[in-house]
Formats: sequence, C-alpha cells, structure tokens
Amino acid sequence: MSPSAAQPEPINHDRLIEAVALRRDREAFAELFDYFAPRLKAWLIKSGAAPAAAEDFAQDAMLTVWRKADLFDARKARAATWIFTIARNRRLDMLRRDARPLPTPEIELADQDPQRPDDILSMSQDAERVRDALSRLTPDQSEVLRLAFFVDSPHSEIARRLDLPLGTVKSRIRNAMIKLRQILEPTQGASQ
Repeated sequence: MSPSAAQPEPINHDRLIEAVALRRDREAFAELFDYFAPRLKAWLIKSGAAPAAAEDFAQDAMLTVWRKADLFDARKARAATWIFTIARNRRLDMLRRDARPLPTPEIELADQDPQRPDDILSMSQDAERVRDALSRLTPDQSEVLRLAFFVDSPHSEIARRLDLPLGTVKSRIRNAMIKLRQILEPTQGASQ
C-alpha cells in the first residue's frame, strides 16, 4: 500500500466556504458545520464558557459563516482561522453585552432623588413622553438606538451585530434622533 493511498485527501475548507458564498451550497455548509461546530464548542468550553453557552456560541458563529461566506478571503486567512475569529468575536460581543446592565428610565430617575411631588410628576411625565416617542420609531430605528444608547455599543459593533453597512447604522441613528426630536419638541404654535 503506497503512503498516498493510506491517507484520505484533506478537506479543503476554503473551497467549501467559497461554495457556500457562490452557490449557497447546503452540502458544503453541512460539511463545514460537522467539522467546525464541535471544535468551536470544545475551544469555547476551554475558554471558560459553559457547555450550553459554548454550543450556542458555536452555532451562532457557524450561522455567521453561512451569512458572511462571501466576505471570506483565502488570501488573507485560512478557513479555520477565519471561523475561529468569528467565534471569538461573537463571544466577546456576548460577554460585553452581558457585562453591561441595561439602564432604564426608572433607574435613572430614581438616582436623581427628587424632593418635591411636582418634580416627581414632571419626571414621570417626561419618561412617559420618551417611551411613547420611542414606540413611534420603526423597529429598525429603535433597535439601533437601543444598541447605541442603552447597550452603549460602538457603531461598528452595531453594524457587525445587525449585519449592516456602517453608513446604514449611522443613517438610522441620525434619522431616529431627528424623528424623536420632532415628536418630543413642542410645536411653535403650542408654546405661545
């Protein structure tokens, strides 16, 4: 038996990613998933993630591979490096998100410790106006505002998380802020 006949031909993961990118090849993706998902899970567990969380991270990373396969460049990195970098970045995103408590208007109002009942009423009415204004935004606008101001995510992280161009994220934030200003600012006629 010759040495070349004894060893199976190695799987070319770069080609599998290209097949996913070009043809949305499900068989190629299944082969990638079968190979990388258990390795990602094991790596994440060794990095300190709980087994269930590691499985979720691995699946999330592989879903990102499916969605962003067209961004893979075999000249810049090998498939394994690219996929493990995606998993690491997704895990860091989740850790950052979980480490920051989401502020709520009630918590922020409670920190001010108002002394007079009319101050309490005024702040309560302001908070209600802001909640109402936020509810009038499109879901896309409210999501980018939540991530930008309540989660305190940088615009580039929001773009990556929502799979949007950075310019689109910035436009949505700007348009949402303009709409909020229009809703919350009293009209000229009402203030006279």
